[in-house]
Amino acid sequence: MKVNIGDFLIRRATLSPTKIGLVCDDVRLTFGEMNDRANRLANAMTKMGVKHGDTVALLAFNEKEYYDMYFGLGKIGAILTPVNYRLAGPEMAYILDDCKADVFVFSKDFIEIVDSFRNAVPAEKFIAISDSPPEWADSFETVMNESSAAEPELTGGDDDTLTILYTSGTTGRPKGAELTHNYFFWTSVNMMSTLGVTVGDSSVIALPLFHIGGLAGLPWGVHQGMKIVLQRSFDPQGFLEIIQEEKISGFGAVPVLLDFLKLVPDFEKYDFSSVQTILVYAAPVPVTLIEEYNESGIEVRQLYGMTEGCQGTVLDSENAISKAGSCGRPFFHTEIRVVDEKGVDVEPEVKGEVLLRSQVMMKRYWNKPEATADTIKDGWLYSGDIGRMDKDGFLYIMDRKKDMIISGGENIYPAEVEDYLLRNLKLADVAVIGYNDDRWGESVRAVVVVKPGEQLTEQELINWCQDQMGKFKIPKSVIIVDAIPRTPTGKILKKDLREQYNK
Repeated sequence: MKVNIGDFLIRRATLSPTKIGLVCDDVRLTFGEMNDRANRLANAMTKMGVKHGDTVALLAFNEKEYYDMYFGLGKIGAILTPVNYRLAGPEMAYILDDCKADVFVFSKDFIEIVDSFRNAVPAEKFIAISDSPPEWADSFETVMNESSAAEPELTGGDDDTLTILYTSGTTGRPKGAELTHNYFFWTSVNMMSTLGVTVGDSSVIALPLFHIGGLAGLPWGVHQGMKIVLQRSFDPQGFLEIIQEEKISGFGAVPVLLDFLKLVPDFEKYDFSSVQTILVYAAPVPVTLIEEYNESGIEVRQLYGMTEGCQGTVLDSENAISKAGSCGRPFFHTEIRVVDEKGVDVEPEVKGEVLLRSQVMMKRYWNKPEATADTIKDGWLYSGDIGRMDKDGFLYIMDRKKDMIISGGENIYPAEVEDYLLRNLKLADVAVIGYNDDRWGESVRAVVVVKPGEQLTEQELINWCQDQMGKFKIPKSVIIVDAIPRTPTGKILKKDLREQYNK
């Protein structure tokens, strides 16, 4: 059977035409209505000349139009490129130029910034999700209303590219990962076979849909027949209200999102009884955070993966505390290896680079054959992450390969030091970097945020570390700041910190 993600929605609309599949603000759409909208989008794009293999870019918050674009373009074999709305205008322009987007769809929130660079991008057609589009753009709803809801001919699928997701660009220019129809099909299959989620579940997506952690929920939800509630952008109190009102059974999050939830006044009063599972990814989950939620009766399951290879490992509920700090064992349809610098498998408990192999792997980096060759070798994805596997097959991610600190010949993994530092109850946030040291080559520097109302000096924290970790891991320097720079998904911008504090 040929896999076309657009066919997911056709089949779900046939099986469950009147069931609510999408909630966004005050709009509630059935699967039948969602399929009609996807058809209108597909037919509208075809009328504009968009064909198999052409690229259409989308700049928006989490809107219902993401569904129209994702499934509609999938039906005609075109490629969706979501654009990170946190970027500056020149950065957005770079992505549109790099992917050669023929059509650019954007929401009303971004009219001004799009106007600033629209003459510098290759797009010939601009479409605004707005009741009052600028004179140089068409109205999205008008385009939709003037198009037929008839099923278009399904074009392409399998290993054809469905989306191009650009990496966060924390180290130089972002790279576009080509993700295929099969990638998203196997994402859904892997989630079902590993997590055992049943039809009828409901979920809320607050992570941005330009990120794989958010976007992967679209086909999974349709495949499962789940009700998906989109939060336009993350608001902690609003998120808790959605969980309570919509009887959410599970959701995905990043560690910082869970931190924000706990800061909501009267957090304990919100009803979490419908929630079965919280899946946490994009960054290591501090052990203290897992324990805090566990004490509240809420199960937190750590996942490990990346855009290039979405599903690596998952930590099951049975081992969430006993193996705290681990990101679990491989997904049902995933293989994991830990290798040394020569690519040879290491023994349990020995640190090395983590390799992944599954059907949930990118096709390649868009127009970057050398970067692709450096990342995918003999069918294995070289993650760039340093980890270790224990004797029970549980994976522990230590750090990014490029972030490792070498001090006096000792390999120091910042994530390990960060985990120790977060056990200090006076700290709200931590980032560890290396800085140039004439004697040791590099030394450890901690950039920290102190909790409101607490007092902590540099020397007090260094003294506290004496009983917490090996001497060579103890920060030689501590810098106290108001906030640590992070990506929209919560990853620490180590590159920015090194540029500012590597002195």
